[in-house]
Amino acid sequence: MKSYRRELWFNLPQRMGFMNITPQVEECLKESGVKEGLVLINSMHITASVFINDDERGLHEDFTKWLEGLAPHLPASQYRHNLTGEDNADAHLKRQVMGREVTVAITGGRLDFGPWEQVFYGEFDGRRRKRVLVKIIGE
Repeated sequence: MKSYRRELWFNLPQRMGFMNITPQVEECLKESGVKEGLVLINSMHITASVFINDDERGLHEDFTKWLEGLAPHLPASQYRHNLTGEDNADAHLKRQVMGREVTVAITGGRLDFGPWEQVFYGEFDGRRRKRVLVKIIGE
């Protein structure tokens, strides 16, 4: 069995945003040489997310609006976590809703997606470098 590990680094300029990272994951898969197996893609930061969904701008705007409604950034004083000097309690909550990681089957050397599925990096406390782990195992 083969094993492959790579870290992808991102620095989104805005506080919250979404980035399609499917091409980077496909590049990792090609480098790994795995034809049958699994790929785990996970955020290594507690204020960012990895998830699978459709690459459609309106949907991403809906996510932004929905998440801000669930856990608004302001006023920062509404969160006990921010009493520590941080201002990112909302980002922790947004990450909890959107999830930490995804696992995708690899079949015939390709990501085995359903229609329209893509892998996304979700950022909820941006403007600094963060990493995503890609771990591939298989034959």
